[in-house]
Amino acid sequence: MKIGMVVEGSYPYVSGGVASWVQTVMQRMPEHEFEVITITPTPMTEEDYRYTLPNNVKGITNLPLNLEQKNRKKSRKPITEEEQRVLTEWMMLEEPNSAALEVIRSRISNSKEFFSEQLFWHLVQNSYKKEKQSASFIEYFYMWKGMFTPVIELIQCEVPEVDLVHSVSTGYAGLLAAVIKLQQRIPYILTEHGIYSREREEEILKASWIADYYKQRWIHFFHHLTKQAYREADDIITLFERNSELQAQIGAPEEKLHVIPNGIDYKKLSEVKRQKTSKDKLIMGAIVRIVPIKDIKTMIHAAKLLDDRAIPFELYIMGPLDEDEEYTEECSLLIQQLDLKGRVYLTGKVNISEYLPIFDVCLLTSISEGQPLAVLEGMAAGIPWVVTDVGACSELIYGGTHDRFGPAGFVVTPVKPTQIAERCEWFYHNPSEAVKFGMNGKKRVEEYYQVDQFIDLYAQLYKERREEYGRDRF
Repeated sequence: MKIGMVVEGSYPYVSGGVASWVQTVMQRMPEHEFEVITITPTPMTEEDYRYTLPNNVKGITNLPLNLEQKNRKKSRKPITEEEQRVLTEWMMLEEPNSAALEVIRSRISNSKEFFSEQLFWHLVQNSYKKEKQSASFIEYFYMWKGMFTPVIELIQCEVPEVDLVHSVSTGYAGLLAAVIKLQQRIPYILTEHGIYSREREEEILKASWIADYYKQRWIHFFHHLTKQAYREADDIITLFERNSELQAQIGAPEEKLHVIPNGIDYKKLSEVKRQKTSKDKLIMGAIVRIVPIKDIKTMIHAAKLLDDRAIPFELYIMGPLDEDEEYTEECSLLIQQLDLKGRVYLTGKVNISEYLPIFDVCLLTSISEGQPLAVLEGMAAGIPWVVTDVGACSELIYGGTHDRFGPAGFVVTPVKPTQIAERCEWFYHNPSEAVKFGMNGKKRVEEYYQVDQFIDLYAQLYKERREEYGRDRF
């Protein structure tokens, strides 16, 4: 079976949890072929790959959001009143509608021509009046163009033929997967690691480049794309129960919802031999992307508080330094300003297994997460954690409803360096308890979070959906 894996801002150009998950799925399913359809802000090339593609990946289709495609020939027969109605409802963000996607795909012209047509002008006018906007109409008009240009381009782009489409988020990836499902009449599986629309909402509220009076429309837009993906997907999967509840609140039909936790290579990581390099120093590690959503600065401020309390320590922040170079530079400058050079290290991308043996505790200070693979990897190696209360972190550290293991560390409030420092100091003063916490986490991963468990569930789901749709392209 050939599977279309649709990703956004991730594999194979960005390393990290979601991209590693995609790589694992494809590597562990050699019986299937994969076409990766990857949406990026700007055009990317093979030189930008962060992963070695598995042999069963038959192609990478890169779709940049900022690039208008070549003019496409469309039927010039006038759009019917019914087609105008469903298109208007969809672009006014009133209702997700499969018919509207087909109108955009096959009946309207390319985005450049469509934005100069009378129909688009009327759409913007009606929306401006309905929302009772008082800001500049021209500014509002260009906001609409910015909002719907990538939508039209994605819906009208050429993609490979596949037997099943699987998107790893909603948003633009979920929208494109919905179109592929409808156009090719194939099953569509959706996996959300984090709740995409909620994450975009947080970003929009903080964004300085979006005028305050337009922020609600942008938020509504991304919730609209999410609802469209939920409508078309045959299965809506997330990694833990809290996220599944959020999906239902946003509008996902409950009969489509499933929870399939992440899994890691437990055997390899469980064989890591822990070693204590210093009896009087706390060695801390962070396996993390150096980007704002991971809130590296809070981690650095917590290190400064440990320094103020005369706790001897070293902190290794391990992850690529070029994903957000401006933020990386800010973190590096903060380390210097707080006089932490020689104790806090931005290591860049490293072989994690070489560092895991020396850590007394690992840290995760994110302001948003799904079910972080890094935490599972550290737990499998027997390392306790201090994590923020985001995504599935609390469930990983404290266990679920029927979990019989004890705590694997501490869960703290996001953006609270004092809480992180206090917990790290506790680990420094209680090394024997730290070992117990590490063993609790190790047993939890062995029981619930092994890679073969989640791969088997997806393999079975692929098989069932293919059989339901009654065909296989090969």
